Amino acid sequence: MANLETTYMGLKLRNPLIAGSCGLTDSLTNIKAIADNGIGAIVIKSMFEEQIHIETEKYIKNGQGNVNTSTKTADNLIGKRIYDYDEAYSYIYDYAKNNTLEKYLSLISEAKKSIDVPIIASINCVSNYDWQSFAKRIQDAGADALELNIYILPSDFRRSGDENENVYFDIINEVKKFITIPFAVKIGYYFSSLAQTVQKLSETGTKGLVLFNRPYNTDIDIEKISLSAGNIYSSDFEYNHTLRWISILSGKISCDLSASTGVHNYETAIKMLLAGATTVQMASVFYKHGFIVVGDFLARMNDWMNRHHFNSISDFRGKLSKNNLENPAAIERVQFMKLYSGIE
Repeated sequence: MANLETTYMGLKLRNPLIAGSCGLTDSLTNIKAIADNGIGAIVIKSMFEEQIHIETEKYIKNGQGNVNTSTKTADNLIGKRIYDYDEAYSYIYDYAKNNTLEKYLSLISEAKKSIDVPIIASINCVSNYDWQSFAKRIQDAGADALELNIYILPSDFRRSGDENENVYFDIINEVKKFITIPFAVKIGYYFSSLAQTVQKLSETGTKGLVLFNRPYNTDIDIEKISLSAGNIYSSDFEYNHTLRWISILSGKISCDLSASTGVHNYETAIKMLLAGATTVQMASVFYKHGFIVVGDFLARMNDWMNRHHFNSISDFRGKLSKNNLENPAAIERVQFMKLYSGIE
C-alpha cells in the first residue's frame, strides 16, 4: 500500500485531503464523521468578523461599555460588507443562530478531545480589527493551526490596489505577534500582480497559502428582472484556475500551497498534487456525495500510485509544476493552448 502521509504547515497529516471550511464543519457530529471517513485534517467553518462584532456588542449590552458605540461599530461593518461568496451568504441569513465566539472556542476544544486529526480554526477577515486577542483565544482553545480567510473585493473606486493589498499584510502582522501555532492565509485572485503578491505573502511568516476563495456568484433572473443567487457550490470543472496557479507558484514561494475549489473527484486531487500542492481542500463534494467520498478518494489515489509505482506523495508532488515542465510556457497559455502548443 502506498504511503499517503504528508506534512502541511509543519503538521503531520495521514493524507493530503483536508475538509475545507464550510457549513458542514460547524458541528462536532459532522467533524467526527469526516474524521472517521479518513480525512487528513479539518478546517472548522469560519468565524466571521461580523460575528465577533455582534459578540462584542452583547458583552457591552451586559454593562461592560457603551452600547451605542458598539452598535454603530457592528452596523457600520455589516453595512459596508460586500457579501460575495458562499460562507458569507450563509452567514447573512443564519447569523442569529450561528455560533458565538464562545461556542466556536468550545467546538474547537471538543473536537480536539474527540478526534486525532489536526483541527484548523478559521477566521474570515475584512479588516485588521483587534485580531490578536481572538487569534490567541483560538490558540488557547487547542486549535492545531489557524486559517486566515481574507477576501476583499476591489470594488471601491476610492481605494487603490495597494491599499486593498495592505489589509492582508496588516492582518497577518497583527495575528503573528500573538500566536505560536502555524497559520495559513486563504486568498482570492483579485490582485494586480498575483504572483508577486503571493510571493510576498509567503514571506510574512505564514506557513501556508490556500488558493483560492470561491466568490459568491451573482446571477440575474430575466423574468423577475432582479438579482438572484448564483450556484453556491463549486462544480467539477472549476478546478483549472487553481491548477494553473498552483503549478506557476510551486517552488517559487516560501510556504506550503493548499489547493481549493472544484475538487470533486480523486483525479482532480491528484492533478493538484502533481502541480505542486501540499494539500487539497474539499467542501462542495460533501454536500453532493456525503463524507463517504473521502474513503473513495483515498482508495483510488492509492490504486493510482501503485499503478504508477509511486511509494509516497513526495515521489510525484510537483512533477508537473511550471519549474519541471519541458515547456513551461504551456501552463501560462490562456487561449488556444492545445491548438498552438501541440498538447493532446
